[in-house]
Amino acid sequence: MTSVLERTSLYLKMIKISHSVFALPFAFVGALLAADGLPSLNKIIWITIAMVGARSGAMGLNRIIDRRIDAHNPRTSNREIPSGEIKVGDAMFFTAVSLGLMVFASYELNKLCFTLSPVAIAILVLYSFTKRFTWASHFVLGLAISGAPLGAWIAIRGSLDAEILPLAIAVICWLAGFDILYALQDINFDESYGLFSVPRRFGIGRSLIISRSLHLLTFGLFVVTGAIFHLGIWFFIGLAIVGSLLIYEHSLVKQDDLSKLNMAFFNMNGYISITILTFTVISLMTK
Repeated sequence: MTSVLERTSLYLKMIKISHSVFALPFAFVGALLAADGLPSLNKIIWITIAMVGARSGAMGLNRIIDRRIDAHNPRTSNREIPSGEIKVGDAMFFTAVSLGLMVFASYELNKLCFTLSPVAIAILVLYSFTKRFTWASHFVLGLAISGAPLGAWIAIRGSLDAEILPLAIAVICWLAGFDILYALQDINFDESYGLFSVPRRFGIGRSLIISRSLHLLTFGLFVVTGAIFHLGIWFFIGLAIVGSLLIYEHSLVKQDDLSKLNMAFFNMNGYISITILTFTVISLMTK
């Protein structure tokens, strides 16, 4: 029993299960907006299963594809595959099962979700290779995460509609903005290993400006989303909190002091996604 728990813990660590706080809340936001309230329990369950499968599969793919790069980077060399704690074959099996779970859940949701599931997988695969040839990899990751609200919307409506696009683009900008901050800690390794990123291409100072600009655009798109769906005062109170969190996040990271990057990356952005979900629920419930 202990061995099973230890192995489970190891796989959860490999896929960084705690980082689900970034994408999953936006999936629920997409579902809430599509339903204009609470979706059916059946839809919520299958959306959750699809998200868990997609995210687990995506992280598994990334860890497998990047295993040699991770082994050379001092920051990542102790990850589960490079350190030998998880064998590549086992990780491949785990990833295949996870992605299969996502495809099955999409089949249970509706025909369009199932039809688009290979596109989602293709984007997940593409992301893991982009750092090898373009500094725009952060935006591809954002595109992958934007599948959370888009996929949930399609799961409820059975169609892809224009009104959800501002939220999806906001997620792309938000994710790219904080992923650029996260990439600052690898700027020297990326240069030595021939990898591409915004920090390596533009330097620390301009990367901070790009990240701040993306988060300003994110905030504007959240405002547009609130207006499109007539979410009311509670949603905009939530946005005021989100704006404060974004400002605080950027105050933690300075050109000459990157010591608080992890706090800016995980804590603040986890709070942001949960805040958006919480105040979307309140807004829809008080309409």
